[in-house]
Amino acid sequence: MSVLGTGIDLVDVEAFREQLADHASGFVAGVFSTRERSDAGRHGDPVPGLAARFAAKEAFVKAWSGSRFGLPPVMERADLRDIEVILDADHRPRLVLSGAVGDAVSSEIAIHVSLTHDGPMAGAVVVLDGG
Repeated sequence: MSVLGTGIDLVDVEAFREQLADHASGFVAGVFSTRERSDAGRHGDPVPGLAARFAAKEAFVKAWSGSRFGLPPVMERADLRDIEVILDADHRPRLVLSGAVGDAVSSEIAIHVSLTHDGPMAGAVVVLDGG
C-alpha cells in the first residue's frame, strides 16, 4: 500500500464550546451522530471529545482532497455526518464512511486516524492508504 493523502486539523476547545452553546444553530445535530455524541460524553465534559472528532472529520476531508490533487472534486461539499468517528471496546478510533461520502471513497482505501485533546486544543491526523 502507499500513502494517498494526509490531513491534520486543530480545534480550539473553548471556541468550539462557544459554537456548541448556540443550540439554535443546529451545529451538533448537523455534524455528529448520536453515537459520537454519546461516546464523547461518557467521561464527563463532551466538548474536548467532540472537538477531536470534528478535527478528525476535517482532517479526513483534507486527506481525501489531497489524494485527488489535480483531479476535479468528486462532490461539491461533504456532509460531515457521513464521516463518523467510532471507538472499539479499547477506545481506539476508526472513521466509518456512509452516505454520499461512503459511495465516493473507494472501499480499497484504508483510513488511519489518531485523535488527541489536551488543555485548550484538540486535534486529529488522518492518513489514507491505497493500493
